[in-house]
Order: sequence, then structure tokens, then C-alpha cells
Amino acid sequence: MEGYFYLGKILKLHAAKGALLIHLDTDSPENYTELESVFVQMNGQLIPFFIESLEHRHNNNAVVTFADIDSTDQASMLISCALFLPLTMLPPLTGTRFYYHEVKGFSVMDENFGEAGIIEEVLEYPHQAVLRVLLKGKEILIPITDEIILEVDRETRTIRTRAPEGLIELYLE
Repeated sequence: MEGYFYLGKILKLHAAKGALLIHLDTDSPENYTELESVFVQMNGQLIPFFIESLEHRHNNNAVVTFADIDSTDQASMLISCALFLPLTMLPPLTGTRFYYHEVKGFSVMDENFGEAGIIEEVLEYPHQAVLRVLLKGKEILIPITDEIILEVDRETRTIRTRAPEGLIELYLE
């Protein structure tokens, strides 16, 4: 969903009167304690729902009640639906931390190799996320680790890296 980010998922009914248990897929659930609304994905569309109450629990879970949802029958229609928020609601990151969507189009400057290309996207694999970079029509995959990502310069739209020796050259052969 362009312009939105995935916040979490509706897990199940909670008690009576339409309350729902949700899971917030975030490192910082405390950033979302004062939400007034969320977008619920239903049939491929994002539908706004206004929040009446939101009570955080453990393990990034929370109990939510939505305005105009006042029965378990109505609430059960929302189980397993994904929750989204506009990208403008993401808290800013600093240092070498970045949102994956944020770095698309950034240049990569490697300490050893030099200009390593432009980031096309971030790919998420089960054990590792990587920058998919294009250089002269060739694809280069650079792991996202604290040892490799040295600096994220949002002003110049550049990421400075220290890729393992020979990694970038391997893709260019």
C-alpha cells in the first residue's frame, strides 16, 4: 500500500462488545499510544477506523475498541485484517537506522570500492535484509548489518558502507 506502512494485525476478539486484540509489529509500541485512527485493510482497500480506546499489553499486543463497532459480530469481521498508518506518522530515525522504503534511490559509497550504485529496494530474507543496488546494469546485494552500514546521510541521500572485501566485485564479474 503506497503511502502507508504496516503497523500490525488484528488477532482475535477480546471480551465482549467488540473489543479486539491486536499485535503491533514495531520495535517501539510506545510510539503508538495516542492513535486516533488506523486504516484496516479489507478486500484490498484501506478503510479508516476511529479508535475509542487503546490499551497496551505485553508482547506488543494491545486491546482496541473502534467507534461504531459495538458487537462481537461486527468485530469478528475484522479478525486477521492488517493495520496500516500513513508514512507521515513514522517517527524519524537517526544515525545508521533507516526505514527500508526511505533509502530507495540513495547512492551507495563503499569505503573500499567507491561508488557502488543506487539502491533499488531492500529485500528481506529470513535471516538477513539486504540492499539491492544497481551499478552499470548489474545487481549487487549488500547485507544490512552494523558492521557494513557505516553512515546514512539523508541530506545527500547517500549510504556509506564497508562491504566485505571482494563482495561488490563478485557481482560485477
